[in-house]
Amino acid sequence: MPLSIAVQMDPIETINPLGDSSFALMLEAQNRGHTLFYYTPQSLAQRGDTVTARVHAIAVDDKDKGLHFTLRDWQKTDLSTLDVILLRQDPPFDMNYITTTHMLERIHPKTLVVNHPGEVRNAPEKILVTSFPELMPDTLITRDEREIREFRAEFGDIIIKPLFGNGGAGVFRVKPDDENLGSLLEMFNANFREPFMVQRYLPEVRKGDKRIILVDGKPAAGLNRVPQPGEVRSNMHAGGRPELSELTRREHEICEIIGPELKKRDLIFVGIDVIGDYLTEINVTSPTGIREVRRFGGPDIAAMVWDAIEGRR
Repeated sequence: MPLSIAVQMDPIETINPLGDSSFALMLEAQNRGHTLFYYTPQSLAQRGDTVTARVHAIAVDDKDKGLHFTLRDWQKTDLSTLDVILLRQDPPFDMNYITTTHMLERIHPKTLVVNHPGEVRNAPEKILVTSFPELMPDTLITRDEREIREFRAEFGDIIIKPLFGNGGAGVFRVKPDDENLGSLLEMFNANFREPFMVQRYLPEVRKGDKRIILVDGKPAAGLNRVPQPGEVRSNMHAGGRPELSELTRREHEICEIIGPELKKRDLIFVGIDVIGDYLTEINVTSPTGIREVRRFGGPDIAAMVWDAIEGRR
C-alpha cells in the first residue's frame, strides 16, 4: 500500500546525489510507488500538539547535481497526516537538532519517524557507544585539562575530538612529544561548550576505519575507509578511500552485542565505526554509506531500510 513520506533534511540543492544516503532512500521510496515530500528543519512549527512544516511534493532523478530533483510549490502540512518521516538532516547535534526531535516526538509513532526521534536525542554517537565500554578503546569524556593530561601521560598517543562533531571535523592526534596540547585545549575550550572525547590512539586505523551499517539491529555491510597518507582521519569527508569489506568474527561479535539495544530503541538505520577490534562510534542521526556500498557491489541497503519501515506500517 503506498505511503505518504516526508524527508526532513538539509537543502536538497546542496547535496551530492551520487553519494548521498538520504537521496538513495528517496529514490527507493519513489521506485516503490510511495508519495514523496521534502522539507528543511527551519520550516518546522508547533502550535499546541500540532506540528507543521512547509512541505514540497518532490520527484527525484538519479542524475548529476542540479538535475536530481523537481519541486512543487510548498504547502503548510500537519505532519501527523503523513505515514512516515525520515529524520535525515546532518549534524551538528546541537540544541536546534535536539529541539526538532522534541517536536517530531509529538507525532511519533502515529506518524513513524525514522530514526525514533526520542532515541536519536538520547543516543548521540559518542555517548551511546559508552554503554558498551568492553567494546571500546580506553576513552575519557571531559573538558578538565588535568584529567586530559593524566590520560595522555598514561597512554602517550591520544586522539582528541569534539563530542558532537561529525565527518572527521576537529579530530586531532596528539603524540607523546607533541607540545601543542595546551594550545589545542585552549582552542577547544573557546569553541565548544561541551566536554571533549579523548581516546587512546589505535595504530590499526592505518589499515582503515570500518563503517558497518546495521538495519533493524542486524549487520548489512561493511565499508572500510582508509585514511590518506599523512592523515589521521579516515572519514570520506576527509578524503578516506572507501572499499567494501567482509565483516570479521570480532565485528560480527560487536554487532551481536549492540544489535538488541539498537532494535529495542527502534533505531532502524545505524552506522557503527570499528577500528581494529574496537567500537568507536554508533551513528544514529544521519548515517551514510548506502550508495558507496552499492557502488562497490554490496547489498541494496536502501531497499533493506524500506523493507523494515514497511514492516512497521
